[in-house]
Amino acid sequence: MSLFLTLGAYLLVHYQLYSKNILITMIVGLALVQFLVQLLFFMHLGTEQKPRWRLAVFLFMLIVVLILIFGSLWIMQNLNYRMTPQTMNMYLSNQDNL
Repeated sequence: MSLFLTLGAYLLVHYQLYSKNILITMIVGLALVQFLVQLLFFMHLGTEQKPRWRLAVFLFMLIVVLILIFGSLWIMQNLNYRMTPQTMNMYLSNQDNL
């Protein structure tokens, strides 16, 4: 199933039968389906008995990864805003006036 999903995504990109926005939506959809396939068939999250330690560890890992991703994006956006040349020039000219 994973191979077919990967091959499907590759063929969609290779032949470019759809517009860019539709293509991105289809690839994201295939990625989400493949994510669920990986969770069910390789990590066996759906077949676990109580207590669900694998599920708890997976959810904790997912929260940590999301914090890392969105925190990094937030920091990069903030640095981009604060370190643009126009902002730096205004900062430097304000420092000269002091």
